Amino acid sequence: MRKSLLGVVFSCLVSFSTVAAENPIRADHPNSYTVKKGDTLWDIANRFLTKPWMWPAIWHVNPIIKNPHLIYPGDQINLVYIDGKPYLTIGKRGAGGVIKLSPKIRKTPIKSAIPAIPLNAINSFMDRSRIIDDEDVIEKAPYVISSRQERIINGVNDLIYARGEFKDDASAYGIFRRAERFTDPKTNEFLGVMVMDIGVGEIKDVANDIATINITESNSEIRIGDRMLETEERRLQPVFHPSSPKKDIEGEILAVVGGVNQIGQFDNVVINRGTRDGLETGNIMSITKKLVIKDHVTKQYVDMPPDEVGLLMIYRPFEKVSYAVVLKATQPIKTGDGVINP
Repeated sequence: MRKSLLGVVFSCLVSFSTVAAENPIRADHPNSYTVKKGDTLWDIANRFLTKPWMWPAIWHVNPIIKNPHLIYPGDQINLVYIDGKPYLTIGKRGAGGVIKLSPKIRKTPIKSAIPAIPLNAINSFMDRSRIIDDEDVIEKAPYVISSRQERIINGVNDLIYARGEFKDDASAYGIFRRAERFTDPKTNEFLGVMVMDIGVGEIKDVANDIATINITESNSEIRIGDRMLETEERRLQPVFHPSSPKKDIEGEILAVVGGVNQIGQFDNVVINRGTRDGLETGNIMSITKKLVIKDHVTKQYVDMPPDEVGLLMIYRPFEKVSYAVVLKATQPIKTGDGVINP
């Protein structure tokens, strides 16, 4: 999973879209920039653009550069004008994209390219959680009932017993603990349950509905009542770029990971919108805060226009909710704050 996350990069594809009438280029833009180790493409987009999510519309593929959709440390990004319109392009490939092997050159793997966002902001959360949108899946999943040593908590190489229905062709199961249950704050619709991945167990034997399982991986103590779910392939889009949602979307922040009260830059959040609403990996959304004030003339409370207080990027959308990372926060952000198109 970690290796797949290292491959999360922008898809800087050719875009023949018309650049917005407003000038997307910052007034203090550089004419060129040499990519440094540790840069993210969000950083680079912010150097040139007033709205970084406009990147796809102004990226121009240099036909003489190999793998021009990937950017590596050492590459030179140039601002150029074509038919009077501004574009960004790779002017010169640095040493970061190739390994010299005399007498020929071999390209490095995709994971050497710079990532969309700081990967340490999402790695552990992406590795260890998912959303289940059918509560019955959790309720009917096998569960830990005991251990051979009759311990309350267990770890790697311990043998445990789990009860439930196990698939004949399954040799291993993920061990999960139920976390937060999400409902829509306005409609009360059930949106899903977050489950935390706490380990992996290898099935040694199944007798009736009792399985003997050897714990092969553990990142937290395993307890009686923890559930067994089939392991999953992370359906991550391996290449993505910052973009605005294709249609108007309004939602709000449901939760922040880590149990903190205030949300800041690079915190992971869950919002109440997902793929059914049109969200895709890489979508940027504005975070808004609503103010309610009292009109002292009419004695009524009035909703003021929302105030933008930050930006977030969707990195794993589910059907009804999405995981996102906060990229910018100009004020303290909290659950209940709104999210809208940038």
